[in-house]
Amino acid sequence: MDVGLVLQTDPPAQAVVDLMVRAEELGFSHGWTFDSHVLWQEPYVIYPRILERTQRLVVGPMVTNPATRDWTVIASLHATLNEQFGNRTVCGIGRGDSAVRVQGRPPTTLARLEESIRVIRELAEGRPVELHGTTVRIPWVADGTKLPVWMAGYGPKALDLVGRAADGFILQLADPYLVEWTVKTVRAAAEAAGRDPATITICVAAPAYVGDGSAESLGHARDQCRWFGGMVGNHVADLVTRYGETSAAVPAALTGYIRGREGYDYSHHGRADNRSTDFVPDDVVERFCLLGPPSAQLERLAELKELGVDQFAIYAMHDAKEATIEAYGASVIPALH
Repeated sequence: MDVGLVLQTDPPAQAVVDLMVRAEELGFSHGWTFDSHVLWQEPYVIYPRILERTQRLVVGPMVTNPATRDWTVIASLHATLNEQFGNRTVCGIGRGDSAVRVQGRPPTTLARLEESIRVIRELAEGRPVELHGTTVRIPWVADGTKLPVWMAGYGPKALDLVGRAADGFILQLADPYLVEWTVKTVRAAAEAAGRDPATITICVAAPAYVGDGSAESLGHARDQCRWFGGMVGNHVADLVTRYGETSAAVPAALTGYIRGREGYDYSHHGRADNRSTDFVPDDVVERFCLLGPPSAQLERLAELKELGVDQFAIYAMHDAKEATIEAYGASVIPALH
């Protein structure tokens, strides 16, 4: 199992670059960042600085969306980076959350997302596409250029789209029950579409907080990672609106906990001090995140690997960011290989 690192592009950008360089030294395979250009710094100007200081780290957004960026721009950005540094980028993409909502705009439709996945991949790999009645091709893309497009999603229709169209699946939570349900749904959709389900890379992304295993340490870790349940809750709220709170289409283990949700403060999105995530109960934090000593982290990772997960990507947004990254490099990643 690979291990990736997900960072917010908080200033100074140099700190993000340095942490990604250290991550590669510790055995991390991927360097991901948020792509929400109002709340954080622009990630695509930071990626080349990471790539030029590393040798094998694969970088990309977790996740971009087809509303805030023109699809041809997304394709050209990745193709340019791949030309300079070899095929070392991946395009994580979804319907859009903070990047669009902070502007008062809704997430895009799944139909638009599906078309964008096809267009971005085709253009970034040098093939022509039809756009607005015009044939478009990026002429300078070299033969052999590859851009895997991994899609994030939760609901049945989104998971069906992953299985039909995406190269990888990003699930932003680490609850084994929900991982099993979503992976089975994605693989069934792939098979129904005539694809080999094994060709879809499965990536689980969630906060990891390495502590000493004491009750006090666990309580502190829960409080530091509670924001994540609030972030996931934004997407879950959309599912409840679409399917209802008790629909058989979506497991109650995913939807039930947002009953106490009363809005969301995007000015504290993805941060431990986000008070609008107080509704998230302790058990959800423990199900969605990896908390505790390295032994506990490895136990959960073994469960995820058994369910078909190829990569666990750590959201490192808490007060033990550097310590957790170092602990993974010292005690977790070596045990996975």
